[in-house]
Formats: sequence, C-alpha cells, structure tokens
Amino acid sequence: MILKSVRGHYTVVFPDGLIQECSARGILNRKGRELYTGDFVRVKNGVISELLPRKNEIIRPPLANLDQLCFVVSMCEPQPNLRLLDKFIAVSLYKQIQPLLLLTKIDLASCEEILKLYQSIEIPVLVVDYQNPETLALARNAFRGKISALTGNSGAGKSTLLNALDENFRIPTGEISQKLGRGRHTTRQAQLYALQDGGYIADTPGFSTFETMRYAVIRKEELADCFVEFSAYQGQCRFHDCSHTCEKGCAVLEAVRDGKIPASRHESYCAMYEEAKQIREWEL
Repeated sequence: MILKSVRGHYTVVFPDGLIQECSARGILNRKGRELYTGDFVRVKNGVISELLPRKNEIIRPPLANLDQLCFVVSMCEPQPNLRLLDKFIAVSLYKQIQPLLLLTKIDLASCEEILKLYQSIEIPVLVVDYQNPETLALARNAFRGKISALTGNSGAGKSTLLNALDENFRIPTGEISQKLGRGRHTTRQAQLYALQDGGYIADTPGFSTFETMRYAVIRKEELADCFVEFSAYQGQCRFHDCSHTCEKGCAVLEAVRDGKIPASRHESYCAMYEEAKQIREWEL
C-alpha cells in the first residue's frame, strides 16, 4: 500500500510491515493512471509495476481505498456548520466511504442537538470528552484496523484528537503541524500514518468552507441518493423526475413538513442541488 508520494517517488508498506521507497513504471504515470496514497500496488525490484483496482477515491487530497472519512466537529470556536456537515456526509456516501462525525469541545457547548439530529438519520457519531477515557477508547476502536481520513474546519481540534488517539504523534496544538506534513496556508501531499492500535490515518488541511468538488462531482440526478433519509420516499413522488425541491406531490417535501426528515437536512440538499445545477458537463 502506498503511504506517501512525492514527485514520482513512493513510500510503500508491504504486508509484512516492511517499508520501502519505490519508483513507478512510466505507463502508470500517464493521465488517468495517477497513483494515490492508499493505492494497493504490485512491486518488483523496487519498481511499482501494477495498480490494483480501487474501491473508492477522493480527488483532493488524492486518497484511495478509504474505509471511513471522519469529520471533526467543534461545538464552538468554530461553531458547527450543518451545511458543511451535510456536504461531507453526501460526498462520503457518494464515494461509498463510511462517514463518521467526531464531536469535540463538548465542555464549552452542548452537543445534544447535533447528536440527536445525525443519530436520527443513522450517521455514526462519537462524542469525544478528553476527561472521559471511555469516549477515547470508543474513538480509538473506530479507527482500529481501518484506513481513515480526518478532516474538518481549521481550529476544530484535529491535532488534539490525533494526539489523544496515538500519543506517538505529539503534534503541537494551536500550531501548523509539521509532523503531518502541513505548512502554513499550504496544501501538501496526502500521507498515511500508522496508528499504534492498528490501522492508518491521513490528516487533511483544515478549511473554512467545504467545496464539494474538492472531493467529488455529484450530478443533481444523483444527489438524492446521498441523503439516506430520502430513500424511504424515493419513487413515491407524483413526477418520476422530481427534484425534491419544490414540486407538488413530492413525497420528500411532505416528509419534511411532517417532521420525518429534518428541515436542516433538506435545506442542505436544496443548496447542494442548486450548486449541482451549475456544473458543466466538461467538469464531470
């Protein structure tokens, strides 16, 4: 598995734990065959000769074969952004990656509303209380044996969480992390780091706004499938091409009015639908 790539040089870990620096055959570097961190490859004499099929990928940072995409949600400083969360969840499901929400800074503000909202649509949510070892044990277990990517707003507490998950990281909090290959205002290459309890984790740069196209391009016709709570009402609308935004006889809109679908989730869907309408075919 590729742990890191820098200018055509790849750090690869073998099943027995051996780590080796490798190059790649030219055929693998042509357009459409770029090697991503997380890719499984065949290696012969220090040269990557074959890229094995991926189960998923995200565009930026370039990561492949993720088991879960984990979003760190601060209860304050910065305040939770539900629109951001819903975009994250939609992209995860579109890419067939398990989403996971990790709620932090719960000592500064209540997390009950967000916890109840996302548990109601069966999205995994963990509350992280650094004064409660049981919550940290649950978080470590969620990462054990999996390939994960960690993301979230700048200042949400990703470094603090990583230090709590694995004390070997020793990442300075409140600073730009050099340990995880990030410079100030600079997006570096993706890199996977081994966790002491098993599994790998990639840290991604913090951001203040979530651009869905950084991770995936979702057509408007595909968007409803990325909102799991819509599934029970799909096919029940008056019009077969219903957009679930404003049509009469829309079963999804009726479920929103009846409180069966959270209003904030539908608002996020409508905003994403309008964005998807602006996507030009060449961008796909």
